[in-house]
Amino acid sequence: MTPTGSFETDLFPTTAGDLSITFLGHASLLIVFNGKNIFVDPFGQVADYSNLPKADVIICTHEHRDHLDPQALASIRTPRTKLVLNPAGAAEVNNSIAMRNGDKQTVDGLQIEAVPAYNILHKREDGNPFHPKGIGNGYILTFGKTRLYLAGDTENIPEMKNLHDIDIAFLPMNLPYTMTPEMVADSARMFKPRILYPYHYGNTDASKLVELLKADKGIEINIRKMP
Repeated sequence: MTPTGSFETDLFPTTAGDLSITFLGHASLLIVFNGKNIFVDPFGQVADYSNLPKADVIICTHEHRDHLDPQALASIRTPRTKLVLNPAGAAEVNNSIAMRNGDKQTVDGLQIEAVPAYNILHKREDGNPFHPKGIGNGYILTFGKTRLYLAGDTENIPEMKNLHDIDIAFLPMNLPYTMTPEMVADSARMFKPRILYPYHYGNTDASKLVELLKADKGIEINIRKMP
């Protein structure tokens, strides 16, 4: 079941069936694959989760409330739902699976790899990063032979150079907490995804990314309603 109405949905063929991605807004996605509903970073301010299908898997990048919203979780969670969280998030949610940077697991048939997500440049007034190293996750999800990268709240960190064979990438552009368009362009050049979605971009002009990457012909940029 895929929600209709104001939400945009893109469909991708994979070697194991069609992959549907619905853009709920902010960093929130609904991915449908082989009949399973996979929610990413549920956030009740962008969608009425009580009107969305129940979740088979919920994946949260970190514990901030715009990525781990207890009320949204309660609306889509059932006793059978699998929750994958970073350790700080898992400490807040009963019966969840904690994954640290570098962990790999298969959850309800879905291959998941947790990768680093953190700030280097952008910091709070006290000098601490908005997202310290080692706390939050990005994730690589594998659907057949299609690899999807959810960067989480991060900057263009050096670990991105280790990413490979990424077909679809979601990179954040919400200032001052994540990346500028220039940082996103730098990230994309590190690992060259086939399809790039800027997401969680707040008031940043997402079209700037198209101009920055216009010479990078191997990267298709898709802009959807993900402020």
